[in-house]
Amino acid sequence: MTDKSQFEQGHQVPTGDQQPPGLQHKLQTQPAAAQVPTEDGGYQMYKAAGKLKGKKALITGGDSGIGQATAILFAMEGADSFITYLPEEEKDAQQTKSYVESHGQKCHLYPANLKGKDVCKKMVDEALKQMGAINILFNNHAYQMQVNSIEDLSEEQWEHTFDTNIHPFFYISKYTIPHMKQGDTIINNGSVNAYVGRPDLLDYTSTKGAIIAFTRGLSNQYVSKGIRVNAVAPGPVWTPLVQATMDQPTQSQFSSPMGRPGQPSEIATCVVFLASTDSSQLSGQTIHCNGGVIVNG
Repeated sequence: MTDKSQFEQGHQVPTGDQQPPGLQHKLQTQPAAAQVPTEDGGYQMYKAAGKLKGKKALITGGDSGIGQATAILFAMEGADSFITYLPEEEKDAQQTKSYVESHGQKCHLYPANLKGKDVCKKMVDEALKQMGAINILFNNHAYQMQVNSIEDLSEEQWEHTFDTNIHPFFYISKYTIPHMKQGDTIINNGSVNAYVGRPDLLDYTSTKGAIIAFTRGLSNQYVSKGIRVNAVAPGPVWTPLVQATMDQPTQSQFSSPMGRPGQPSEIATCVVFLASTDSSQLSGQTIHCNGGVIVNG
C-alpha cells in the first residue's frame, strides 16, 4: 500500500507542443480512458454494471480525451456509440472504435467539422440511420486557444470559438430531441472556467457559461416530458487539448486542489451517471468534477 499522498499528488503530465486540435496518439503519456484511480495511488479497470444496456449514444468529439473515455465506459455498460471527430483525428477515432468493439459494442465513426447547422443536421440523420435511435446525446467537442488579453483576442477567434463550442450544441440538440423519448438524456460538457472566470481563455470560458445556461433552459423545456438535460463541468483534465492550446508555463502549472489534473475516465464516470437511471432525480444540474475547486452554482 502506497501513501495516500501519492494519489493526491497523482500524475504530473509532461509539457509539450502540438498543433491544434491535438492528437492523443502523439502524447508521451497516455490519458486513462478506462482505468479509474484507487485510494493507494494506482489504477484499476472501471467496474461496469450494465447500466446502459441496449442504449444508443451520440458523442461529439469522441476520438480522444473525455469523449473517448465516455465511449469506452458506455460500451462497458452496454451501449453502442456514434462518435464525431475532425478528419485529422482519424487515427485516434479508430483507436476509440477498437476499444469500444473490444467490449462487444458497436462504434460508428463520423468525421466532420460541426461548424454549421447543415453539417449538424446531416450528422444527426446519419446517427439515426446507423443506430436506429439516439437515447443519449453527449455534446462534448470544444475548441480553445490561450490568449491573455481581450486586446489580443481576435474577432475571428472569438467567432470561431462560439461557432464551434455552443452553436452546434443548439443545432444537434434541436435535431436530436424530436427523436428522443421518456427516459432519454442529454449531457453537455461545460467547464469549471465558467464558474471561476478564467482570464486567459475568455472566449472559451464565455461559451462554457452559455452551455451551462443552455443546459438549464433546455431542461426546463423537457423535464416534464421525461427527457433529462444535465452537464458536467470538468476542471483540468489530461487531454491532447493541453499541449495543443496552452503555453509551457501554463502546462507546468496544470493541476487542481488535489495536486493533479483529472483523467478522462474520471469525467466519463460522471457522464455515465447522468446517462443512467442512477441520476433519475437530476435535470438542469451540473456535476463539478473539477479536482476539488469549490464553486457556487
